Amino acid sequence: MSTESAALLNEVLALPTEERAEIVAELLASLDDAGASEDSRELDAIWAAELSRRSQQLTSGAVQTEPWDDVVRRVSEGCRAR
Repeated sequence: MSTESAALLNEVLALPTEERAEIVAELLASLDDAGASEDSRELDAIWAAELSRRSQQLTSGAVQTEPWDDVVRRVSEGCRAR
């Protein structure tokens, strides 16, 4: 990282959280735009279809959710058992 970039980063880190979040969103969007290609658009469409499928499963009751704390506990117990 250049000296100029490091100085800019320090300035940004001194900003309030909300302003830093806005900057992060803009930076990420600029990266997405730069890499937009046919493959990334196809991947976006695949993910959109998957999200729609999962949403329909939840709405219809075809799948059941599990409380996050239960998932974390089960995974932790599984890791300890190894």
